[in-house]
This record gives sequence, C-alpha cells and structure tokens, in this order.
Amino acid sequence: MKKDEKAKQVDSVREELARAKSVILSQFEGITVAQDFDLRRKVAGAGAKYQVAKNSLIERAAQGTPAEPLVSGKLKGTTSLAMTESDPVALAKVLTAYAKENPVLVFKSGIVEGRVVSLAELSALATLPSRETLLGKALFLINSPATRVASAISAVARNLAFVIKQAVDEKKFAER
Repeated sequence: MKKDEKAKQVDSVREELARAKSVILSQFEGITVAQDFDLRRKVAGAGAKYQVAKNSLIERAAQGTPAEPLVSGKLKGTTSLAMTESDPVALAKVLTAYAKENPVLVFKSGIVEGRVVSLAELSALATLPSRETLLGKALFLINSPATRVASAISAVARNLAFVIKQAVDEKKFAER
C-alpha cells in the first residue's frame, strides 16, 4: 500500500476505535476463507464490525482512543479486530461461540466500556443474558412489589364481599 492509503486506513480505524464501546482483538492464523466469511457474517449479524489489519496500523490507529492501553506494544502475530458501538454482550457471545466451533480463532485481549478485560472476563460476559432480557427482569422486579400491594388491597374488599354474600345466602341477617 502507498503511504497515503495507509494514512487513510489508519484514520478510518481510529474513527471506529474512538466510537466503539467494545473492541476484541484475536489471532486468526490458519483460518480459511470460508471460515473468515462465516465469522464476518456472524459478527455483522450481532451489529458489530470485524476486520483484519497489520499490527503497526492498529497501534497507530489506537493512539488517542480508549483502545490505546489494549494494543500499546502488545501485538504479535496476525491480528483481527471485532468492534461494536452497541451491545458488547452480543459480540462476546458471537465470538465465543465461533471460537468453540473453530479453535483457530484465539482471543488476545479486549476492552469493554473503556475497561481492559481478560479472557476469563470475556467468557463471563458471553454468558450474560441479552440486554433486553436483563431489562425485562429488572422491570419485573420493580413491578412485582406494586402488584403484590394491589393484590393485597383488593383481597380485603373481595374477602369482605364474599363473607357478606355467604351471610346473605345463609340468611344470617334478620329482616326488620
């Protein structure tokens, strides 16, 4: 590549790294074209972006971005970037599932919401339920006490009406 093309690519990667909430670096040595195509399709399905770049290009692009501590002098071998601006859990799930099926994909390191994560933390992140599921559970827990209070309050009136009806049916009230 010519120098100006490299500069454009560095700028492009820098913009993406600056916007990304989550960046995961992996080694892909030995991956076939079909496997690479499948991985790119799955990552895109999770709303993320996957690309392969030279280590020096990644290091230059990461300068001044939240991903800088992730790459500074630590990159060796072949490196690929998976980045997302939205849900880091979805990206972690896709990459972890793909790595189980294809052991040629090896995680190097990652950054989630500005924090460098280890391989163990990335695996733990992949086991979390989706954002929508977590929000649904939180709303259920918030709504649950209010539902119980409303049920208890209405139970008093319902029970009183049942007792009065039963007393009327058994003619417990004398007519005057």
